[in-house]
Amino acid sequence: MPFDARLDPYSWLAAGVITLIAAVLRLVNLSHPSGKIFDEVYYADEAHSMLQHGVEWDLENDTPKYVVHPPLGKWCIALGEWLYRVVTQKSFDAAHTEFGWRISAAVAGIVSVLMLTRIARRMFGSTTLGCAAGLLLALDGMHFVLSRTALLDIFLMLFVLATFGCLVLDRDARRRRWLRHLESGADPSRPGRASRPGFDWRTGVPWWRLAAGVFAGCAVGVKWSAAFFLPVFFTLAFVWEVRARRSAGVRRPWLDTVLDETGWFLLSGLLTILTYLATWTGWFLSDDGYFRHYLADSRWSEPPVIGALLNLLHYHQEALKFHNQLTEKHTYQSEPWQWLLLGRPVAFHWSTDGACGAANCASEVLLLGTPVLWWSFLLAIPLMIWFGIARRDWRMPPIALGIAAGILPWFYFALENRTMFYFYALPAVPFLILAVVYVLGALMTPPPGRAPDATAADRRAVGAIVASGYVLAVALCFAYFYPIYTGQVIPYSDWLARMWLGRLWV
Repeated sequence: MPFDARLDPYSWLAAGVITLIAAVLRLVNLSHPSGKIFDEVYYADEAHSMLQHGVEWDLENDTPKYVVHPPLGKWCIALGEWLYRVVTQKSFDAAHTEFGWRISAAVAGIVSVLMLTRIARRMFGSTTLGCAAGLLLALDGMHFVLSRTALLDIFLMLFVLATFGCLVLDRDARRRRWLRHLESGADPSRPGRASRPGFDWRTGVPWWRLAAGVFAGCAVGVKWSAAFFLPVFFTLAFVWEVRARRSAGVRRPWLDTVLDETGWFLLSGLLTILTYLATWTGWFLSDDGYFRHYLADSRWSEPPVIGALLNLLHYHQEALKFHNQLTEKHTYQSEPWQWLLLGRPVAFHWSTDGACGAANCASEVLLLGTPVLWWSFLLAIPLMIWFGIARRDWRMPPIALGIAAGILPWFYFALENRTMFYFYALPAVPFLILAVVYVLGALMTPPPGRAPDATAADRRAVGAIVASGYVLAVALCFAYFYPIYTGQVIPYSDWLARMWLGRLWV
């Protein structure tokens, strides 16, 4: 049965320390660099306008703005700016500052570190490995930069990770339900309803699975690419339910799962759809949103509710057409095969102004994953698959599938010459880190079911040394690149020394 650490105060204290480290790193000097960097020129202004109009607004022309991403990520940015205005008592426009439009991204990054720490601990049954996962995420350069920038991807990753975390909790809850059923003396091998756990609102309803449906709707409400994860998450939830029944001794676990759980899966899917539609509330309530009255403007009938949904459908059709035709070349675009290799990071900010004690200075915010961490992903993935198959470990498939859902679909779009960027890989980062932690755990512990022997202590000691050395190397690498993650003014020679792959990083 799953490891239950809900009441372990020490694990929560350790997770709090890791989260505090992440918070300090992300909040210190959050307003630097000044001004809007990279795509903040779009999302920060769109979020600011949504506070006033309820929809994205073209502030220069004072007209509704056509955008091609759903609203929730921008609402998250707007929420941070609104709270900043409330706390500081600043005016509407005065609160539209770097701290105001970046604070939500920082909070999302901090919360995601806590979430990954707890998810990893629950999956691996180890506070040490859980903290290692959280610390690695806190020290990842890509996650760090996006946690300090008002872009959408940090919110996408947060909701994808929340969906996965809810499904892990659902797996544990459903297995506990079957365990209690067995402890009551029931015989699951018998036919009929009597062989299954009785229904009650506390344990009979898969609350975590339903919550996963809500978070999945939030993820799609930030970016449509979250849809890549939906079939993976459905498959995981279904297979975990089947395996729980098989472990309990149910005679026909696949058929019984279909009969008993189809309604709950459909309800979870419905919640995903309703949540996604709810992210468009500002558009529905407005008469000014782009395409809000497309049917009426085209002199067609626009009945209540149905008309609004048809208008939204047309909006989606046009946005999808835009995405499919997005082939314009960009200096910092990259292909999916380059992402794990760090083949083309993205410069968010560049300046040669400022004093640094040298003749030539440089200040850059470079979206670059911590190299020691990212290059280790290339080794961790095959090792995780090897260990997972050899040990028949349930944890390997969800991690591998999460990585696949976050990266592999983009290879299809590469064939279509779609313009893509390195930060599209961010939702896969928590799963990539879980792969690393899985391998570290496998090095420290014998396969499940094997009795400890004389070598177990030595293996754990050696594994702990390797894991500690690895995390330390990641931390030192992060510290070395910290100046070009935060836009510090440094001598040009120091900046150039950090361009390890030369022109690929410049």
